[in-house]
Amino acid sequence: MEQEQIRQVQVYFQTMEENIEKLPKEEQEKIYRTCAINCVKDSVLVEQRKWMKECNGDMDLMYEQHAKSEYYAYRIIERGHIYEIEYPRCLCYMKHAGFAKSEVHCECSRQSILYILNELFPEKSVKVERIQTVLGGADKCVFRIEVE
Repeated sequence: MEQEQIRQVQVYFQTMEENIEKLPKEEQEKIYRTCAINCVKDSVLVEQRKWMKECNGDMDLMYEQHAKSEYYAYRIIERGHIYEIEYPRCLCYMKHAGFAKSEVHCECSRQSILYILNELFPEKSVKVERIQTVLGGADKCVFRIEVE
C-alpha cells in the first residue's frame, strides 16, 4: 500500500473508533465480539484448551501452572472466583499496524477473554472488566475476571 492509502485507511479506522465510542456499551460489545473470536479461536483458545485438559478443568491450577510468559501474567486474586490477566504491552496487531488508537478498541480484548472462558467453562458465569490499557494511556493492560 502506498503511504497515502495507508493514511486514508488510518483516518477511516479512527473515524470508525470515534463513532463506536458514541454507541451504547451493548452495541460496542456486539461490534467487537466477532473480531475477538476470529482473533483467538485458532490460537489462544487452542492453547488454553490444552492447559485446561492438563489441569483437569481446574482454573486455579491452570493459572498457577501457566502464570507468566513474555505475553501475559495471570494472578489469582480470590481462588475460584477472581483473577487478573496482565499484558505487559499491547498485543493487538491493529495497534501495531497503526490503525487502533482508541481505548474503545480494547473491547476486542475483553471480548476475546470472555469468549475463551465461556468456551472452556460453559457451565460458569464469567464477567470481564477492563482495568487499564495501553491505548488508554497505561504502560500495560490489565483485565479482571470474575467467575461464578
